[in-house]
Amino acid sequence: MAKEQENMMENVTFTELQIGQSATITRRLTLQDIRLFSAMSGDVNLSHVDSGYDPRGLVGHSLWAGALISSVLGTILPGIGTIYREQDLKFYKQLHVGDELTVTLTAREKLQDSHEAIFDCRCVDNTHSVVVEGRARVLVPLEKIRHARPDTLEAQVQGHDHYNALIASCDGLPALRTAVVHPTQARIILAVKEAVEANLIEPVLIGPETKIRKAAEEAKVDISAWELFSTEHSHAAAEKAAELAAQHAVNAIMKGSLHTDEVLSAVLPANAGLRTARKVSHVFYHGIPSYHKPLVITDAVVNVAPDLMAKVDICQNAINFWRAVNESEDKPNVALLAAVETVSAKMQATLDAAALCKMADRNQITGGNLDGPLAMDNAINKEAAADKGIVSSVAGNADILVAPDIEAANIAVKLLTFLGKADSAGLVLGARVPIILTSRADNLRARLMSCALAVKTAKALQEGVIK
Repeated sequence: MAKEQENMMENVTFTELQIGQSATITRRLTLQDIRLFSAMSGDVNLSHVDSGYDPRGLVGHSLWAGALISSVLGTILPGIGTIYREQDLKFYKQLHVGDELTVTLTAREKLQDSHEAIFDCRCVDNTHSVVVEGRARVLVPLEKIRHARPDTLEAQVQGHDHYNALIASCDGLPALRTAVVHPTQARIILAVKEAVEANLIEPVLIGPETKIRKAAEEAKVDISAWELFSTEHSHAAAEKAAELAAQHAVNAIMKGSLHTDEVLSAVLPANAGLRTARKVSHVFYHGIPSYHKPLVITDAVVNVAPDLMAKVDICQNAINFWRAVNESEDKPNVALLAAVETVSAKMQATLDAAALCKMADRNQITGGNLDGPLAMDNAINKEAAADKGIVSSVAGNADILVAPDIEAANIAVKLLTFLGKADSAGLVLGARVPIILTSRADNLRARLMSCALAVKTAKALQEGVIK
């Protein structure tokens, strides 16, 4: 009976409506909300569709709040039979994916002659800041109506919200104590702040103290509660981060405002104490609107022209990473890319792919399903693989793409990011701690994704799930 009551809607008639009577709903803005609103309205302002436009990520449509006000009026107060007459709204603040909005409507005035009512509308976010406020004037129903609540229509927009799924998967995990190397720009400090608020990292700032504090002032971020090691320059900052990681004083390293080679030059020497038995390599994790699951691409950053044995480590690092992020014993599908799907003595990438597959058969690479050589279309599209007569559990269903060299990987990553509108985040693997190696062009969303990946990877390293 209680469940039946929950599924019923009952309006408030003009006679029943009391001045001061109110109703409230709370909703969290999702990527799906933005996509649906864009598709319905045609509003494809870059702030709504391009994750790189705003450093904090995609911005919600202002009138999404208006739609929620309409929802309260039409389903709760006054409810069924309500007809809009006027709406006056003022917008004070933008919303981003993940923000919560609490919408409260309060009856302000009843107009006896027209059976209308005026409602104060107030919308606040999860920081209690006013986002929208105004007034609505509606025709209030005279007849009492009680009706079963219709099922919410399931609207589908192409794509998957891998970003929110990844961030949500870190809920309940402790923040990762992270050495942030040379954070001397405001956008880096802002990204650290957001990662702290998302409970992803516990930052240890390393670099010239004066420059760091100036960046914090520009970002309007209070860093007084964060640990800070002052160093003379960026090289010294990278060396200090490596030292802290070797001493287990931090469990991850994050690149700040310095070059990638400065970070790696501090980590890679044997005397740094961070090397493992495998070569260091990089993975990019992509949430692609047109692909049915997250896709990992390696190695677009570290290994320029890897030989066969380097590719063994690249594959193993990527497999271990996939299993750590997904917290799964399942075997990811690993596609070994080349220009063609047949072995040719004239193309080293095809020979390497064939050898890697046989090495996996002999347990020299473990934990993944390897197949190759595969051209890109065969790796990610089942129809393309079928047209070529390729019979494979990997073809068209890859979890990991292993590129033949850094150029191929880098081009693939940038095509997916800038033309495919993919969410992209990356880590350096193979060291004793994950290294968050973000690009200067990365937006805040990418940086938070990278932090989340580091949290999952560090957990697997600490538990001995990967070595």
